[in-house]
Amino acid sequence: MANPFSKGWKYLMAAADAKIDESADPKVQIEQAVEASKQQHQQITEQASTVIGNQKQLEIKLNRLLASRDEHQKQTLAALQAADEAATEGSADKAQQFNETAEVFASQLVAVEQQIEENQKLHEQSSQAAEQARQRQKESELRLKEQLTQIDQLRSQVDQAAMQEATTNAMDSLNVNQPDQDVPTLDSVREKIERRYASALGAQELTQNSVNAQMTEITQSGADLKASSRLAEIRAEMESPSKGELNAGEESENPPVAEDSVEKEQPQEPGKPEA
Repeated sequence: MANPFSKGWKYLMAAADAKIDESADPKVQIEQAVEASKQQHQQITEQASTVIGNQKQLEIKLNRLLASRDEHQKQTLAALQAADEAATEGSADKAQQFNETAEVFASQLVAVEQQIEENQKLHEQSSQAAEQARQRQKESELRLKEQLTQIDQLRSQVDQAAMQEATTNAMDSLNVNQPDQDVPTLDSVREKIERRYASALGAQELTQNSVNAQMTEITQSGADLKASSRLAEIRAEMESPSKGELNAGEESENPPVAEDSVEKEQPQEPGKPEA
């Protein structure tokens, strides 16, 4: 039966990883990927260096063994030649010593040849491993270059995505954002100004109509007054001939009195001496 605590812990870890990946900055993740690729390439390079170093070390050892083999061959050959010369001269003891020395050199030569054979096999293996390491290191280098190129493209795409997201958010805010109710809008201010302007125009029109009406009334009153005056004049002119005739008759019945008599008839003012 599965452990529920372990299962729950794994679930929480997986959920946390998914949450972190979802909210992580793409640029930071790109830098992490770059660093991981560089570290991997560095490890492969170090491993290849170690394998190639082992090959070089075996080559050095093999060359030293080959030189030692040649030296032992020369020594063995020299000892055999000396033994032959001693035997030719009749010195059996010297010949025996040189033969024994030649046997020692020959034994050393055999040991060196065995080491050479073993090192040759190791060298072949190390050469194959070194070739594989070189090939792997080249592939890792090419892969790293390709990843760096892709990373540059990803960085550009991240910048473009961030710019697009900022533009989209700005457009959404423009579409969703409501105007501040505490601040009048331009439309409301314009409507208020137009309403006040229209009211002023209406009041001005009413005032002008009232003035015009008063002016018309005054003008009409003046015209009526002039008409009445003119009518009175015409009536007076119509009545003037009859009055003239009446006056003429009265004058014929009552002759004019002389001025002297009029003056004599005037009463004397009291307190004034007579002339």
